[in-house]
Amino acid sequence: MDRYNGSVRELINAPLLSTLYYKTQAGKFRLTLRAWRWLSIIIINLLFFLSFHIDLQMLEGTLNGSRLFGFHLIDPFTALEIFAAEHHFHTNVIIGSVTLIVFYFLVGGKAYCSWVCPYGLLSEIGERIHQILVRKKIIKEHKFTPNVRFVFWAIFLAAAAIDGYLVFEVLNPIGYISRAITYGWSLALVWVLVVLTIEIFYSRRAWCKYVCPVGTTYNMLGWVSMTKVKWDMNKCDHCGACLNACFEDHVLEFIKPKYDKERKEKGVETQLVVNGDCTLCGRCFDVCHTDAYNYDFRLKDMV
Repeated sequence: MDRYNGSVRELINAPLLSTLYYKTQAGKFRLTLRAWRWLSIIIINLLFFLSFHIDLQMLEGTLNGSRLFGFHLIDPFTALEIFAAEHHFHTNVIIGSVTLIVFYFLVGGKAYCSWVCPYGLLSEIGERIHQILVRKKIIKEHKFTPNVRFVFWAIFLAAAAIDGYLVFEVLNPIGYISRAITYGWSLALVWVLVVLTIEIFYSRRAWCKYVCPVGTTYNMLGWVSMTKVKWDMNKCDHCGACLNACFEDHVLEFIKPKYDKERKEKGVETQLVVNGDCTLCGRCFDVCHTDAYNYDFRLKDMV
């Protein structure tokens, strides 16, 4: 992918594999952030597999609950489910969930969705197929309000409290994939295919955008997390490539030209993507030919 010389249309419609690398202004090829993210997802989940099958004892368990070199890690939403179902927090659950909360507070809440979650990788591939089908007018895009996920978030916790069981895990494609990677495949993967099929043929990234309470929990953390994407108005030429590439394009609403006058009046030259929906995926970096985006670690300004 040649982001410095290609047109916006070429960047947005580039073949999926070509989005894994780009040509620098010096003519050298480098991996895109998408490629690094996919490697991150593969390596993390490979460690789960190896720890179980060859007793590596490095990252044991699944993404719901695991041990990193013996230290407990518990997904925050899973911890909330356990508390709702049992009305009691176990010590290891507290330690494991707080550890991950602190970690994602530092690196970015929904970074989990783009850098760790195996379903996120599948959903990206499904998204590309969906976009091709929409572009060819084979299917239509269906959008809903993202706020519906908070309703699902509350419903799943309420169901756990009423039933005394982790109800969401019956539907959780992340859990099914993670367990399949670690322990072996099962028929539960059919449900993963059903969810992916809905995303491909009906609504782009529907599970991630409108349902998943795991991502919703990280969304809440993302609003206050320390790592943010920073946008430089002076470098941006408003080509719109980033808005087309972004998984959650509403988080970049503020970069639109209609807000430039207000920014100039206030003397604002750079802005942070503060919306908790930002997954720090770096797709805006990958398609920006003016290098208007960068990561910013806000904690450095406090010390």
